Amino acid sequence: QVQLVESGGGLVQPGGSLRLSCSASGSISSFDAMAWYRQAPGKQREVIAILTGGGRTIYEDSVKGRFTISRDNAKNTLYLQMNSLKPQDTAVYYCNATQTNRSWWGQGTQVTVSS
Repeated sequence: QVQLVESGGGLVQPGGSLRLSCSASGSISSFDAMAWYRQAPGKQREVIAILTGGGRTIYEDSVKGRFTISRDNAKNTLYLQMNSLKPQDTAVYYCNATQTNRSWWGQGTQVTVSS
């Protein structure tokens, strides 16, 4: 059973930066894709960044140019570098991994952007 653990969330001022990490219990190189999702209060969970097994990255329009998804296979860790944060980025951020027809989620980490 794969376990994903997010970390790095917190309170940051508008315009600031955070880096989220998602540590996996197994080898992330075996996953078909990994992604970051977020869920703001009263809204549905949405995908914001995807990293395929082949290294392709896909971003949701609102984070394009500000967020960067990356991974370190040696550390079995997925990252999300978030720059130029806005209050509307406030949400719980979740890590997701998929392999064939299986999917795993982390427990989420809160990101709050406020002055």
